[in-house]
Parts: sequence; structure tokens; C-alpha cells
Amino acid sequence: MKVFMRLLAQLSPFRWWIALAILLGCVMVASNMLLLGMAAYLIAAAALGPLLVTLVMPIYFVQLMSVVRSTSRYAERLVSHNATFRLLARLRVWLYTRLKPLAPSLLLRYRSGDVLTRLVSDVEELQNVYLRAVSPIIVAIVVGLLSFYIFSIFSFLLAWVALAFLIASGLGIPWLVSLLARGVGRQQLAVRAELNAQVLDGIQGVQDLLAFGRAGDQRQKVAALDRKLAQLQRRMAVITGLEQALNDLMSNMALFALLVLAIPLVATKAINGVYLGFLALIILASFEAILPLGEAFQFLGTSLAAAERLFAIADTAPAVTEPVAPLVIENSASRGHTLEFAHVSFAYPSGEGDAISDISFCLAPGKRVALVGPSGGGKSTLVRLALRFWDPTRGEIRLDGQDMRRYALDDLRALVSVVDQDTYLFNDTIRGNLLLARPDADESDLERVLEQAQLGGLVRRLPKGLTTWVGEQGLRLSGGERQRIAIARALLKDAPLLILDEPTANLDPLTEQALLDDLDMLMQGRTVLMTTHRLVAMERMDEILVLDHGRIVERGTHAQLLAAGGLYRQMVDLQNGLITFPSGL
Repeated sequence: MKVFMRLLAQLSPFRWWIALAILLGCVMVASNMLLLGMAAYLIAAAALGPLLVTLVMPIYFVQLMSVVRSTSRYAERLVSHNATFRLLARLRVWLYTRLKPLAPSLLLRYRSGDVLTRLVSDVEELQNVYLRAVSPIIVAIVVGLLSFYIFSIFSFLLAWVALAFLIASGLGIPWLVSLLARGVGRQQLAVRAELNAQVLDGIQGVQDLLAFGRAGDQRQKVAALDRKLAQLQRRMAVITGLEQALNDLMSNMALFALLVLAIPLVATKAINGVYLGFLALIILASFEAILPLGEAFQFLGTSLAAAERLFAIADTAPAVTEPVAPLVIENSASRGHTLEFAHVSFAYPSGEGDAISDISFCLAPGKRVALVGPSGGGKSTLVRLALRFWDPTRGEIRLDGQDMRRYALDDLRALVSVVDQDTYLFNDTIRGNLLLARPDADESDLERVLEQAQLGGLVRRLPKGLTTWVGEQGLRLSGGERQRIAIARALLKDAPLLILDEPTANLDPLTEQALLDDLDMLMQGRTVLMTTHRLVAMERMDEILVLDHGRIVERGTHAQLLAAGGLYRQMVDLQNGLITFPSGL
């Protein structure tokens, strides 16, 4: 019930649209009832051979109801669907807004296919609540009362019997249907989410699946999930068929019961016989408002389960929060900004202990600091903390002497340019990917940064130049070209703090050396924090921090660390192939 009330609260901005849809729905069903009833009355009255003038008003009334029914049906569909689709669009934007503070930390708990399913399919599922539950329930209540009033004009016994059948159909059948469908909707959502996740994994990893000959296994997983989903859908189809059959049964039983009760009243002249057909068609037409309720309650469980999945993400507390009264970052282009880690420790929510422990260093304006060490030493964790994707478990990260948590996130990240080892390129043009850094950049700005990143020649050789599409994740480009676009993007942003996270990972030595030269140009005049496991061009760094198991075990310049003969010297020797191992190892 709490989830349902939260969904109803989302209707507030569209309450007048919903009210209009309910009014039109009532008019539509009522006009259909009167149309059929008056048509039956006309046929019966005409059979008795009265003067034609006495039938003029009923004839015009039937014509009017015919027009009203068609017009109100169209208007009701238009208004209700317009309001619902606007609401669903608003929900998607709202959910995406809620996802933004969770990235990237808490989103790591979810698979990409599952998140996509929640944003698309689960939101789409909510239309059943708004189109099939909210408005139809109110329309059914209004029509039920109208039917009771019409029958009470002729006989209170007929009125109560008609109302009893309407209530039994409007409450009993939906209750039975919801009982049979209980749990099926939730299972459908879970299987559909898993199916989407498996399909997405299979598409993204198709090259590896083919290379290792495992495409058949992935196909079998998808096929098994598809069969399970089809089984659940068949079960829902059976329930739908049962619901429709029961509704037809109840409407015909109501017709039969009312005829059995009304015929004696006609025989005793308590009711004029000309109205017998009128009453029969009125009860049949009134079921038009009852029929949607069974289907609504059948899918209500699925819709509520979808809402629970959406609210589970939306209600997740973000790993980092905006300050209530953020400090203003002073424009200090002349002196730059100082980034300081003061006794910083951090543990991931998985509870595996500290990823980094008691880290302290100062990144002064214009200074270059490298973080090196074995894999798993905590280098990438420090980068994420510097970008405030997480907050330290203990200690502080300070910007210009103030705790970083006192600044607005957008203001902080505006100071930072990032070149990542896994640069993400959107399925867009080269221009579109560059403008991500600065949307207001003009053509001269783009050409300048492309030349600086040594991409100018490549772009000029392309038939479409800057409008060339880079493909999904930039796969139409080589690894080196993707990294150079990342450099160009960082140059275009022109932020004072530069973070390089394994920028030369997975590149061949020649490409790596060329890229390092580009990076050296990019680092000019900027404060730089770089992580790398490739100890190349380390003599360009002002300070090197060697991390091992989350702690700084050595620090100094390249020459100092080589002279110390510690872990850094071992890593350099191993990289250069100077370490030999005893035979047999």
C-alpha cells in the first residue's frame, strides 16, 4: 500500500488531466448505456405503432448519445494516454536524476542490463497503474451508482440485484485474479531483468565469446531465460483468459437474473413492457466499466513490483552528499589550487578492510605527483577519492586548506580534467565527444586541441572530419586514438588539476612513448596526479609515491628511489628485465 500511495503522489502535477480523463470516462460509459437502452426502447415502442411524433425526441436522443459516446471515447483515450506518457517521461527523468549522485560508487552493485531494464521496462510497466487502475476504479464506482439510480426508478429490488452483480464482478473477480497472479509479476520482472542483462553481456563480450568458443553457452543461457519468461507469460495469459470468461459469465448471469425478476413486474403492469429491453441493455452496458478492473488487478502486482525496484534505487542514500551551504571556490588562476590528503583511509562497503590506510601527501600548484605500485595497491582508489566519487572513511582531503566536502560537487569537478585508462567515448561524432568537455567551444578551439593531441592529421584524412562517428565505445578508433581524444578533451576543458589514471595502459611501447610526449605537453603549467604501473618517464615527476597494500611504503624522486634500492627499484628492474630468477621457479 505504501508503494501504491507513492505512485499516486506522482500524479499531483497531472491531477487536472487525470480528473478530466475520469470525467470523460464516466461520460463515455454513461452515454453508451443510454444509447443502448434508448435504442432498445425505440425498437419496442415502434413495434407498438405509436404516432411518429412521439418518437422524435428519443430518436434525437439516440443520435446525440451516439455522437457523445464516440467523441468522449476518443477524448478520454487522448487525455488519459497523454497524461500517462507525460508522467512516465517525468518518472524516467526523476529516476535518472536520482541515479546521478549514486554514480559510480553505488551503481557498481547493479548490472548495466538491470539498470537499463529499470529505466525503460519497469517505468513502462507503471502505465498499468495509471491507465488501468486509478481512472477505471473511479469510473466503475460512478457507473455503478448511476446504474443503481436508473434501476431504482423502476424497482428497488432490480436496483439492488444489479448493484450486487456489479460489486461481485468489480471486487470478486479482481480479487481472484490478483490471488492467482500473485508472485508471477515479480518473477516476470526478475527474469526479464536477468534476460536483458545476459543479452547485454553477450553483445558487449561477443568477441571474447567467439574467441573462446563459448558463444553456444551464452546462447543457451539466453534461451533458458527466454523459455522461463515465456512460461510466466503463458501463465499470465491463462489468467487473463479466465478473467475475461468470468466477466462474460457474470454479465450474462446479471442479465438473466434481472429478466427473471423484471418479467413478473411487467406481467403485473408494475413496469411498462416497453422498458424491458431498455433494462436488459442497461445492465449489459454497465459492465463496460467493470470489465477493466480484473485486468487492472491482474497486472497491479507486476506494476507494484516494478515500482519497488525503481524506488529501491531512488531511495538509496548516495555515497557523497552536497553540502547545505557550499563554500565558493576562489578563482586562483595565478596561484593554482592545492590538493592535500591528510591521513586518509578508506574501506569499500564490501567490508574487506581498508583499501588505503593513513595516506598523506600534498599536491601543490604546478606539482607533478605519480602514484605507482603493484596492482591492488590503492592507486585507483586515491583517484576516485580525489574526484569525490567516495568520501574518506577517516582523514580529510583538502582543497586550498578546506575539507573537500564543504564544496559543491559540480564546482569541484569543474577544476579537474581526467584522462582515464578506459576512456569512454559515446556513440557520437568526434565533435560530440570533444564538446563533452566544453559545449560552447567553437571550431577553432576544437582544431587547436586536436593539433595539440596530434589528431589533426587523422581528422583531416577522414571523409567526414569532425562529424565522423566513432562507434559504440569508440571501437572504430584504435586504443591510441581513443586516448588522444581523451587528451584533446582534457585540453579543451583546460582545468587546473589534471588526473591521469593509467593513461598508457594496454598500449604498445611506440604508442606509449608518443602518448607520454603528448601528456608531457598537457601537463605543462598544471597540477598533476598520475597513477601508473608502467614506470616510464618517471624522471619528469616531482614526487613518486610507492603504494603497497594501501600504504605509502616509499616516496621521493625517481633518482632517490632508485638509489634507495627498495620496492621501486625492484619494480624498475623487473620491468627492464634486469631481475633473474633461480632455475626451477
